[in-house]
Amino acid sequence: EVQLQASGGGSVQPGDSLRLSCWVSGFALDDYSMGWFRQAPGKERELVAAISRGNSAVYGDSARGRFTVSRDNAKKMVYLQMNSLKFDDTAVYFCAADVNAIYSNTPQDPADYDYWGQGTLVTVSS
Repeated sequence: EVQLQASGGGSVQPGDSLRLSCWVSGFALDDYSMGWFRQAPGKERELVAAISRGNSAVYGDSARGRFTVSRDNAKKMVYLQMNSLKFDDTAVYFCAADVNAIYSNTPQDPADYDYWGQGTLVTVSS
């Protein structure tokens, strides 16, 4: 059974940092491209970051320059370091896995992903 669990969310102030973690089970992590997406109230799900099996990464426009995605295949963990958080970063953050992805792929469309975690809430407020 493939399962993903995201954790690390919380309530922070603007300018603070958080690191989100995603633990996967039921598969070898190096067989998957991994992604982070977020969904804010009243908005569509959007790409935050994606990381390939070859450890290359892409970022959504709002995340680029502030967030960093990384993976540790041996630990079956994927991370999202979030710095300089803004009010607009408030959302539920989801990790996702793309099964048997091409080695260099960093999928940016949610429809490309096969498995999803249940999400962790990040609230940025003053």
